[in-house]
Amino acid sequence: MKDYYYFLGISNDASDEDIKKAYRKLSLKYHPDKNENDSFFADRFREIQEAYETLSDKSSRYTYDQNLESHQKSFRYTVPPSIKNFSANKIHAKKGEEIIITWQTQNADVVKVLPFGLEKAYGERTFRITEFRDGKFQILLHATNSLLHKTAVQGITITEVFENNTEKFKDKAEELFKSQPRTAANPAGQSKIARLIIGIVMLIIAVYFLIKNFGH
Repeated sequence: MKDYYYFLGISNDASDEDIKKAYRKLSLKYHPDKNENDSFFADRFREIQEAYETLSDKSSRYTYDQNLESHQKSFRYTVPPSIKNFSANKIHAKKGEEIIITWQTQNADVVKVLPFGLEKAYGERTFRITEFRDGKFQILLHATNSLLHKTAVQGITITEVFENNTEKFKDKAEELFKSQPRTAANPAGQSKIARLIIGIVMLIIAVYFLIKNFGH
């Protein structure tokens, strides 16, 4: 049974205003129009709408709460969650290449496959990797027994494969010239190459003044 409270990231005793705020925030984040009509975001958006429509109506919410409680009581909460299988059809892939992952869990009432989100206790998902981080893309499976407050976690790391050295060099070069996130150390969000050049210039200036001072 779907946990609508979990979908919206709220507690079971959330107020009407809490439900409304959570829905607004998540619907903006997952709206297909803002995510190039990606099927993953479209699915999540539908689930968020479904959760909101049920919980925002007092009568529907009461019926849902009764069913959820009955479902939770029938669940085998005394047994810790486990992951029977979590695998990918390949662990080396090029950017944009299709990956298929499959999983099967036991004794878990909340199952998440990150970075995708909530999933069924078992299933299969096909996706394409659009971005690697340091040549890697990590997928994590979380199987949680919410009453025992125990979670089993397993990960898969997909490593990036380049068609040739030219493509690899191009990818690294693009990374050097790409603007970085704004931080306290880098408020302007300068690229790695820009910061490197500035550092070299500052070093040359420092060495120049050091030599000049020694000369006197």
